Amino acid sequence: MNNHSYPTPEIVEVCLLAGKLMMQNGAETYRVEDTMSRIASAYGIPESHSYVTPTGIFFAINNSEPAKLIRIVERTTDLHKVTAVNSISRKISTGDLSPRAAVEELSEIESGPLRYSNHVQLAAAALASSCFMIMFGGVWRDFPAAVLCGGIGFASVQYFHRLVKVKFFSEFSASFLIGLLAALLTIAGWGQMMDKIIIGSVMPLVPGLLITNAIRDLMAGHLVSGLSKGADACLTSFGIGAGVAVIITYM
Repeated sequence: MNNHSYPTPEIVEVCLLAGKLMMQNGAETYRVEDTMSRIASAYGIPESHSYVTPTGIFFAINNSEPAKLIRIVERTTDLHKVTAVNSISRKISTGDLSPRAAVEELSEIESGPLRYSNHVQLAAAALASSCFMIMFGGVWRDFPAAVLCGGIGFASVQYFHRLVKVKFFSEFSASFLIGLLAALLTIAGWGQMMDKIIIGSVMPLVPGLLITNAIRDLMAGHLVSGLSKGADACLTSFGIGAGVAVIITYM
């Protein structure tokens, strides 16, 4: 326990920034609340109250101080940043970081780039698509086609998301493009099993972490966060399925 007396606003700033970074990068709700509580306790505030949802965090340290709110707008998956925040939390617990120093380190994490560049993610998605295609019963002849479809699909979902800030549109458009490309490659004779190519290529778009976190939050008793994450995952899955269904229906 840290015996120094720090200004309350600085402690609140550290807790909110840590919670924001974790929530933005794929952490579970109960883990975010636990980390914020541990940070506050390490700075000499044994009782703190937090209410975390996928779109915002409410935090208060006692009944006399007003609760603070921080908005969560962008959400992605970067577990390296979650691990970095946990590391800072452990330093705070051992008394190695003041609130001001913690804010500086957390700000560096927030402004830092993703653990893996877009090019690395694109290459991994393309390779994973072909491997998923084989796993689901595809043939090795379709390996290049799955690499092409998966890579273009992953790149397009990132492009469409920057173009229009609507997740359903980006996932629908990307899966539609994957289905169209797979159909054209099959017609041209460069692909053999269109359905396996499509299945493998859309797998990098499936919100696996989101579904897992939704179930874990529900099991931990965070019903609002669990249901909202589940709804987000269902909408994403519906967008992927709808884009593919259009191609299968008319090709």
